[in-house]
Amino acid sequence: MRVLLTNDDGIAATGLQTLRRELAALDSVQLAVIAPDGNRSAMGRGITTRRPLMVREVDFEDGSVGYATDGTPVDCVRLANLGLVEGFAADLVVAGINHGSNLGDDITYSGTVAAALEAIVLGLPGIAISQQSLARELDFRTGARFDFQAAAAFAARLVDEIDAVPLPPQTLLNINVPGSPPQGVTVAALGKRVYHDELALIEELDGQRTYWIYGDVASGSEQTGTDLAAMAAGRIAVTPVHFDLTYRGGLDALERHDLARLLAPAAEEVTEP
Repeated sequence: MRVLLTNDDGIAATGLQTLRRELAALDSVQLAVIAPDGNRSAMGRGITTRRPLMVREVDFEDGSVGYATDGTPVDCVRLANLGLVEGFAADLVVAGINHGSNLGDDITYSGTVAAALEAIVLGLPGIAISQQSLARELDFRTGARFDFQAAAAFAARLVDEIDAVPLPPQTLLNINVPGSPPQGVTVAALGKRVYHDELALIEELDGQRTYWIYGDVASGSEQTGTDLAAMAAGRIAVTPVHFDLTYRGGLDALERHDLARLLAPAAEEVTEP
């Protein structure tokens, strides 16, 4: 199986490198690494369209080579899909291991999850894996110390048997690993983050104001059956995520509302002499 490994923390990030070594040890995996050249956290599904992308080779300690780019995580997946690595076409995209969890609503901000989303846009399965710090915070801000070994081992075993995993088409797995030794695995829904943000003026100088807009740690870990609750209990949270944002239940209601009638007055105004 040909696996593309990427992330949003940068090609030198410990999380990516720990997972790279685990994946490279699998006989079943042909691995390619394309990642940003620096931190691109919270980039979401941003892409680079108004300038060319720089790419350089990076030598790893085991003699293999990866590719660093000044683009975004989604750019990395696109580069692979368009043939950056000669003779390599990914069967699976793995993004991570992210430094910090990606839970609930926060996945929409995450460059890690965005890379896995790009995989399913391209018709490939995707896995996004994130790791709490040893401080076990439940928001997007991270502590300073991490132990990625349990997360890397779990992800590698999952990749090794991915063909047997009941993963529907156009679906990715969003995986979050607690900062303490995992107490099990929970298949969970995305939770709802409740933030306590505020607009705090930090400095005002020469007509320019500087604000801090993010407040206390988000809550929501008490929501039963969610990834937030699983992580609060010290369990790995696995959530299937798809990219179909259409609310099917709203289609018939909007049809009945007859939005086409709103065209009539505009059409009449255009035809008047």
